[in-house]
Order: sequence, then C-alpha cells, then structure tokens
Amino acid sequence: MAPILCIDFDGVLHSYSSGWKGARNIPDPPVTGAIEWLDSLVEDGEAVCAMAPRFRDFDVCIYSSRSRYWGGRSAMRKWLLKWGFPKDKLENIRFPLMKPPAFLQLDDRAMTFTGVFPSVREMLSFKPWHKIRK
Repeated sequence: MAPILCIDFDGVLHSYSSGWKGARNIPDPPVTGAIEWLDSLVEDGEAVCAMAPRFRDFDVCIYSSRSRYWGGRSAMRKWLLKWGFPKDKLENIRFPLMKPPAFLQLDDRAMTFTGVFPSVREMLSFKPWHKIRK
C-alpha cells in the first residue's frame, strides 16, 4: 500500500488569488506548474496485469476546507478537469471528507515543527508563500 500524500487545494493547486468565494466557487487559475506536477504523481489507471493495479509512489488525496461542504469536493474535481487534468487519471485521486492520516502533507498554511515550539509572535506573523513580498 502506497503512503498517503495529502495535498491542500487552495494556495497549492488553486492559486487562490481571489480568496474564499464559497465551497463551490473556484474562480482562479492553477499555481504555475500545479496541473503538470499533479499529473506526474498519478498513474493512468492501467494495470500491470489484470489482477493487480499499477504501483504508485503515493496514494494522492486532495483535501481542503471546502471538502466538508456540499459540492466542495465535486467542485475541485470539475476545476481540475477545466484546467486540463486528464479525466482518466482523476479516478486515481481521492477527495476525502476529512483530512487523512498522511505520510506527508503539502500545504501553504502550515509550519514545520522542528522540535522547538514557535512563539505566539512567530505564529501570528506567518505568511503563506504567495503573500511573502519578494
């Protein structure tokens, strides 16, 4: 069984430049390279033989705060298709209702715990990658 890779949707795949517009309203384009990167992670569903699915490096799950809302998971699927993600590969991605126990999470709004607890000031000054001035 492949390890679970949990990918946040807004700010990682969806550029989220307009901010929250509702669970089913996803107005912005992808982050540059997101669709191609995701495509490279997901097998095409072909089997090595009739009895066994093709091995994948990760069990890819896309999770978002919109996942818990009616229509949110469906909207993310439709958005991926709209932006060119292959329809035959979409069935190999899970869109769970709740965040799964992942081996690795890719999220624009998370701090890596290094064994040292961050101060309140450090936490309050956190900025996702797309809000940092270059």
